[in-house]
Amino acid sequence: MKFTSFSTCMSIVFINSLIVTAAVAQQPVYQLWYTKPAEKWTDALPIGNGRIGAMVFAGVEKDRIQFNEETLWTGGPRDYNHKGAANYLAEIRKLLFEGKQQEAEKLATEKFMGTQSAAGDREKWTADMKALKGMQGNPSEENYDDQQWKNIQVPSYEGWETVGLQGFDGAIWLRTSFEVPENWVGKDLVLDLNRIRDQDFTYVNGALVGNTDGTSPRKYTIPAKLIKKGKNTIAVQVLNYFDKGGIAGYKDTTRAISVYPEGGTAENGVSLVKEWKYKIQSDEPPVVPQFQASYQPFGDLYLNFKNHTAPVTNYKRQLDLSTATTSTSYTLNGVNYQREYFVSQPNQAVVVRLTADKKGSVSLDALLSSPHKYFTVQKLTENTISLSLRVRGGVLKGESQLKAVITKGKMLVSKGKISITNADDVTFYLTAGTNFINDKNVTGNPAIACVKAITGLQGKTYAQVKTAHVKEYQKYYNAFSVDFGKGDNDNLPTDERIEQFATSKDPSFAALFMQYGRYLLISSSRPGTQPANLQGIWNELLTPPWGSKYTTNINMEMNYWPTGILNLPAMNEPLFKKINALAKNGAITAKMHYNANGWVLHHNTDLWNATAPINASNHGIWVTGGGWLCQHLWEHYQFTQDRLFLRNEAYPIMKQAAVFFNDFLIKDPKTGWLISTPSNSPENGGLVAGPTMDHQIIRTLFKNCISAGELLGVDPDFGKVLQEKLTLLAPNQIGKYGQLQEWLEDKDDTTNKHRHVSHLWGVHPGNDITWDTPDMMRAARQSLIYRGDEGTGWSLAWKINFWARFKDGDHAMKMIKMLISPAAKGGGAYVNLFDAHPPFQIDGNFGGAAGIAEMLLQSHTQFVEVLPALPAELPEGEVKGISARGGFELSLKWSNGVLTTMDILSKAGGVCLLRYGNKITSIATEKGVTYKLNGDLERL
Repeated sequence: MKFTSFSTCMSIVFINSLIVTAAVAQQPVYQLWYTKPAEKWTDALPIGNGRIGAMVFAGVEKDRIQFNEETLWTGGPRDYNHKGAANYLAEIRKLLFEGKQQEAEKLATEKFMGTQSAAGDREKWTADMKALKGMQGNPSEENYDDQQWKNIQVPSYEGWETVGLQGFDGAIWLRTSFEVPENWVGKDLVLDLNRIRDQDFTYVNGALVGNTDGTSPRKYTIPAKLIKKGKNTIAVQVLNYFDKGGIAGYKDTTRAISVYPEGGTAENGVSLVKEWKYKIQSDEPPVVPQFQASYQPFGDLYLNFKNHTAPVTNYKRQLDLSTATTSTSYTLNGVNYQREYFVSQPNQAVVVRLTADKKGSVSLDALLSSPHKYFTVQKLTENTISLSLRVRGGVLKGESQLKAVITKGKMLVSKGKISITNADDVTFYLTAGTNFINDKNVTGNPAIACVKAITGLQGKTYAQVKTAHVKEYQKYYNAFSVDFGKGDNDNLPTDERIEQFATSKDPSFAALFMQYGRYLLISSSRPGTQPANLQGIWNELLTPPWGSKYTTNINMEMNYWPTGILNLPAMNEPLFKKINALAKNGAITAKMHYNANGWVLHHNTDLWNATAPINASNHGIWVTGGGWLCQHLWEHYQFTQDRLFLRNEAYPIMKQAAVFFNDFLIKDPKTGWLISTPSNSPENGGLVAGPTMDHQIIRTLFKNCISAGELLGVDPDFGKVLQEKLTLLAPNQIGKYGQLQEWLEDKDDTTNKHRHVSHLWGVHPGNDITWDTPDMMRAARQSLIYRGDEGTGWSLAWKINFWARFKDGDHAMKMIKMLISPAAKGGGAYVNLFDAHPPFQIDGNFGGAAGIAEMLLQSHTQFVEVLPALPAELPEGEVKGISARGGFELSLKWSNGVLTTMDILSKAGGVCLLRYGNKITSIATEKGVTYKLNGDLERL
């Protein structure tokens, strides 16, 4: 299918956005700001244009700009499906019907999961490492000379990547020594190394005392005969195949790695927590097979300033949400310095501007680097260098170019860096591109995007580039504004506001969080780009958490919850292109795994649009990812009322998803209902027959397809088939604890605090359960109470939306305060307001922003309901440009918790059925007309 009508829809949206921009011209000033540079990645400030993202650290003497390009991933085009999987479907179902879950999961793991990428020869590599290939001499020997080796901190609790070996996988030798007191001589000792990733060969005084492969604890006995009074040597060869490496320790850091007499404890032993000597033996481990690919960092731009060692004053770094520009300012030796950074969409470049209020004061070296092993930097012209790289074990290559433009001063390009001396000002333009064309074609030239961008910048001044950037960005950003009034902490830096938000009155910080969510979505999902992934577009790790992929059992969808209600419909375009590609690949998976027509998507996908089940069967076989994504197609129609989009793009994909479930659903032998199996309730409870969430998604998809067919006047016979299936589909059920059942059987555990609350999908983002069925709504609420308030970042964000739908604004506000709190073991926000799973996942930012909006406006029933869950802590406020289904755009103002005025812009005409508290009114609207009402819903 071609995405022809989306551009038509977006042109309408753009015209409407111009109208709204005029109405929302007075935007409150929302900024993130700090009084010190970023110390770590989650302190840095994000900028992006949808395709290129960057993190700005803003160090004084040394500034780091870490950058990404959206199509740099591991892997390559391949068939992810498991040939012959469908042959085992009937047996897996039979085992589940018989209550043999473990047997079903075992069979599914062996015969049903998708395929992994090709593996390297681990056996040969391990043999080479054991034979000391790449080493001089034998480092296990007691008196081996390691004086020239480097030092590294041990343990490295989050992997040696965090203590100086970023991007490294392979083999390393680690050496240290410990002192044995006289009263230990003649005793067996315990060497407790906690955990090691992945395999170790551990020697004491030249003798092997232990070898383990995996992350199980290492407690090795050192025989008394090996021990001598005084200095004893430990040598450990560590083989790390993939991801975090090294002597990792325990999460409980009080359980230190140590040596102590057998029968004793670590507390009365010798701690080995210190710097050890290390030597890399090999950085070419065998490729580890993967179910799916991982999003990759691209590189780093380092700005090393000269004569910047003295203490600075007046330091401030900030991100201005209204202009998508971050800046840094400080005073040094009487000179005021200013830096500006942004990523231009019109000019497709990261732009960095360096100025000072004294001429000739800007001197620095600019360098490009990359965490990828295979990268080179070279001079291109007298003011441009390039970074070329390729991804290890994959097919993708990248190129970045850095161009410098200076006023006065001197510039020299040599040895892969740009050196600038005594300039009045400097502007850098950083570009990036890869050879990715689509999920089947990687024949592109990585340099083309760079050359096009650099060529397009010729003859343009910095002011022109910035003006174009701001104008393009603001056509999206200015479509919505929010003001919750002033608070106690308005003048505090962002990091301090995060620390105090839970215990203070800071309503404007909640408003800032909403706009920050919109800013992040605009910056990571512009039209023409890939959709926002698990980390948006920002990632510094070669092995990011969960591959920084697209997790489709909540996280990818949550990324796009703000698009409708927070007036960002154009940001859906990358998602819809992705869904279109997934539907094509998912049709193959549907046939190969289920012998079904239509298309299916499981709980994860990547750049290559994988649709097969991955990982383990107890969570990887979940069939309703495609059904959930179809909800976004329908919702886009609901918000925009664009029938051309519905006819040409949304409905054909929705229909094929419904075709799959029409073939897939099977009669439950106990209840007689049609159910979904095999599947699971993400990611809780294992492989089952008939999870509630599946049935809610399928029921909603069938209803949406029926409605779409009637609207378009197509497929009446198919509509009748779906209508019949709806009468047979397993319903929502209330269990023995008054809860909404998560599964077909009444087996919920009321003490289970799992982060997923999947069976409440029908409450939000769906509308399968509303206050039109109060008993079911109360049961859903009871389920959420049992699950508890605690959760990871995105889980907290989902709970905000649930409590908003339950119309409990004060409880939703409690969840907001938990979400916007210092990042801890569960949830919270990092210094830069990135959502903490932990680690960083961006979905909580998007889900939280949408959740605050749900407190102000809901339209998932027949009503457009105003201020349905307004919390006591937001008594004053004004929003402009908030959107409702039916094609309505509202501006609201309230005081002392009471609605005072409301404007409704009708984008498509039609009846608007309004509700505020107990007041209801109906307005027959005309397209393009704005209707003004007071707090009693009376026309003005």
